[in-house]
Amino acid sequence: MNEEPKPPARIGQGMDYGEQSDVQQVHAAVQREKREPRVGAEPLSIWLIAIYGLAVFFGGAYLGRYSGNFMSGGLDPMGAPPTTKKAAAGPGGGEQAAELSPRDRGKKIFAANCQTCHQANGLGVAGQYPPLAGSEFTNGGSRRMGMIVLKGLQGPVKVKGQQYGTAVMQPWDKTLTDQKIADVMTYERSDWGNSASPVTVEQIAALRKELANHPESFTEHDILAAPDEDLPGGAPPGGAAPKPGEAAKPGEPPKPQG
Repeated sequence: MNEEPKPPARIGQGMDYGEQSDVQQVHAAVQREKREPRVGAEPLSIWLIAIYGLAVFFGGAYLGRYSGNFMSGGLDPMGAPPTTKKAAAGPGGGEQAAELSPRDRGKKIFAANCQTCHQANGLGVAGQYPPLAGSEFTNGGSRRMGMIVLKGLQGPVKVKGQQYGTAVMQPWDKTLTDQKIADVMTYERSDWGNSASPVTVEQIAALRKELANHPESFTEHDILAAPDEDLPGGAPPGGAAPKPGEAAKPGEPPKPQG
């Protein structure tokens, strides 16, 4: 009986399961080598995050309070800005800023408007601008002085025995308020050795109405024709000027200063 020849075995074809198992082991080893290391990459603890957050918060609060607004002298006690002085608490319990006196306000007004001609010492300029220190107009009644300040003075005038032929005093009724005129007159009548009575805003307001129909500046003759007296409602010489709205009534004795 003739036997059929067996077909030769095909080399390189088919699947060897033993060989596949070896390949898988090799691939697994390669994958293990490529895996990223996990040491040091663990997530932070929630407690650690909370501690960091509190540290940042309190650090910012400390800088905000003690940084001195990040100014150059904010951290230097000697370079810090001076503290603002506060006035004593009033009857209502609130603190009010200290208010300048009429004389102090008048000094500022004088420096800004009158000092150029009459000088800081009140002596004026010889032959041109008459002095205020020791002047009979400054130390006399407030009516004459108020007339000069409100409406001005032109022409020759004699002050303290000296003739001033070129003196021209400009009117201030269109430039300064009643309060400013009262303050500057109070200052001039109490400085440089002068000791005349202070002037109130009510006095100047009344005089302004009285002189409303007088458009021109006064002359020396006009001033000397007016009575040398204080305007009604003023304080006595050496007394404090009443506050606005509290002018003394004519003939009423001054209230004692408490």
